[in-house]
Amino acid sequence: MITEFGHFALILAFLVAIVQAVVPLIGAHKRWPAWMAVAEPAASAQFLLTAFSFAALMYAFIVSDFSLRLVTLNSHSAKPLIYKISGTWGNHEGSMLLWVLIVTLFGAMAAWFGSNLPPTLRARVLAVQSAIAVAFFAFILFTSNPFLRLAVPPFDGQDLNPLLQDPGLAFHPPFLYLGYVGLSMAFSFAVAALIEGRVDAAWGRWVRPWTLAAWVFLTIGIALGSWWAYYELGWGGFWFWDPVENASFMPWLLAAALLHSAIVVEKREALKSWTILLAILAFGFSLIGTFIVRSGLLTSVHAFANDPERGVFILMIMGFFMGGALILFALRASAMEAKGVFSLVSRESGILVNNILLAVSCFVVFVGTMWPLVAEMFFDRRLSVGPPFFNMAFSPFMLVLGLVLPVASAMPWKRARIARAMRPLRYVFVLALAIGGLAYAMQTERTLLGPIGMFLAAWVVMGTMVDLAQRTGRGPGRLRRLTRLPRADWGKMTAHAGLGVTMMGVSGLMAWQQEDIRVAEFGVPFEVGGYSLTLDQVTNTEGPNYLSTTGYITLAQDGREIAQLRPEKRIYPVAQMPTTEAAIDYDLARDVYVVIGDPQEGGGWAVRTYIKPFTNWIWIGSGLMALGGLLSLTDRRFRVAAGARKTVASPVPAE
Repeated sequence: MITEFGHFALILAFLVAIVQAVVPLIGAHKRWPAWMAVAEPAASAQFLLTAFSFAALMYAFIVSDFSLRLVTLNSHSAKPLIYKISGTWGNHEGSMLLWVLIVTLFGAMAAWFGSNLPPTLRARVLAVQSAIAVAFFAFILFTSNPFLRLAVPPFDGQDLNPLLQDPGLAFHPPFLYLGYVGLSMAFSFAVAALIEGRVDAAWGRWVRPWTLAAWVFLTIGIALGSWWAYYELGWGGFWFWDPVENASFMPWLLAAALLHSAIVVEKREALKSWTILLAILAFGFSLIGTFIVRSGLLTSVHAFANDPERGVFILMIMGFFMGGALILFALRASAMEAKGVFSLVSRESGILVNNILLAVSCFVVFVGTMWPLVAEMFFDRRLSVGPPFFNMAFSPFMLVLGLVLPVASAMPWKRARIARAMRPLRYVFVLALAIGGLAYAMQTERTLLGPIGMFLAAWVVMGTMVDLAQRTGRGPGRLRRLTRLPRADWGKMTAHAGLGVTMMGVSGLMAWQQEDIRVAEFGVPFEVGGYSLTLDQVTNTEGPNYLSTTGYITLAQDGREIAQLRPEKRIYPVAQMPTTEAAIDYDLARDVYVVIGDPQEGGGWAVRTYIKPFTNWIWIGSGLMALGGLLSLTDRRFRVAAGARKTVASPVPAE
């Protein structure tokens, strides 16, 4: 009965979304307060109904209601509770319901916390947000209904994909969707501003918190997915330039660019057209990611295997919103005249360079992701674009971004001098060069990747510290002034330092990783990268819903035992699918990563060992970036949009 109520609530939320998408928009156009006022209660009702529907579906998974087709296909009575819960969104239909739930959540939050917005703009934002919800409600109800029943329920289910039965993947999709869907608010603000014919400093201030929240969630989601791929898939890497990985990375790059350009709109009322375009494209690439995952167009370990008809529906949604927004953008270009002027050397120019680098990087990733499909469709050629292409094509832009970032942060608005901006950074630059040179001198293999990464990391992190010190001024009381800096400044410094730390981790891992593949005999030690490993035994054990072959390996260094490693090979009988569970000895300086393979005819077992320097700094850096975003979100200027009412301008008449 609860699932029927959930289905009815979903249909009712669809009808409410239609009302919210139409009535407030008409009210804003006609300046009818009563019609505009419909948006707030409708947004709340829409969210509550969708939340009830999602809770009903989750309840069906928890109690193993196999009369529901979705539960039968993606659950099993022997599955641990956490994976029964995560199974709610570990499939196409459930994940799309989560997608729509987050759309309605952001719409409701805009209604609850948007009282400082002008009534017409608030009504239009909520109407556009609801229009997005309408499209995806229709997609769910007509092509991907999660509440379909089975006439004859089976005794048990077919289980969830074993690769998804992992804590990292239990939390990765919700964070990723909060990021994907959070960008819909930036899109709604952009389209509403285009309809209203007004983009000014107040608009830049209003759109930044939503973009920042989406970027933070995307950062956490991508980091969780990277961590999961590292320890769960057994491939020994943190990033494979997989199409679905790229699908989340592209909107992250554009959201980072949007964050910075919105600052210019707020501070200087410049880059208005570019900021609006970024808001449209950032959400557009989120839709592209949804299309890639669910259309069956590209294969990936992360992708949902679905029929092309659903992909066509998503393509139509993407075409409607992206096409409509870009047409509106072209028609309203004259209403976005920039007021702030700036010289070629200024903070505005530095942010513009940052934006160009991020946007072009996104374009490079997009081309590399889609080119195999284009080549097959139009040239009848099967191509594979893998990590070598992405590493060579993407890395130079990140190199330039790292070089520019400390200098751009040190420059004043409107007009600056490079020599003056570099003056407090000159010692940092020399020290960073020395660190890079030391890394080059200490390494055994003469590669530039590691030393360049160490130089960039030191340059970005120490440049951030210098920028922080410069904000406290000179003389006594610097510590007191430091503690009184706005949280947005602390957030900016933390996020930039996090980027530098991530650069260090990525470059160090790629440059200095060691790999060993061999047949290990019981009791016979073997050496890898200064460590001694000994295969003691291999046993067969039984888990809650899987069978495991577990190796017991002793890790030692200089004759001293460091850890006991337990790499596993699992088989899930219900799904008839094997998985590899790597054993990892974590350390800040390095990871020792071990995977056990198959028994060999001559005796012994295949064992693959990696020594991975600085791996954990990748996720430490990602955490610092997310923490920086959270610190900025707690800034009072973001929470209450201080001064926004004072800067509200009269709408520019539509031409």
